[in-house]
Amino acid sequence: MSEHHAWQVAPVPGASVRPDCTHLGEAAHPPVKAARRGCEDCLRTGSSWVHLLECLVCGHQGCDDSSPGKHAYAHAHTVPGHDLARTLKRGEDWAWCYADELFLRPAG
Repeated sequence: MSEHHAWQVAPVPGASVRPDCTHLGEAAHPPVKAARRGCEDCLRTGSSWVHLLECLVCGHQGCDDSSPGKHAYAHAHTVPGHDLARTLKRGEDWAWCYADELFLRPAG
């Protein structure tokens, strides 16, 4: 997966107004590289996950909303200023802003 230093809101097909994300400045530059490969909370409790997301602020790896623990969501909603997470799924290149509920794509 390629590393990106900047993100932008992904345009919504058919939408007349492009929404803005007020949290893009939270992303670490350069991106934080987490040492683990797995949902940190699931690994600690012995749970399993479906897909992983990585916090663009601190590198925390948590399971997505299709996983039982929804730990990426929990991280974003309990740690102030950690609203952005990117997918770690091979072949995908997107991020999500939990606060603004917007998909993001790499800038450039």
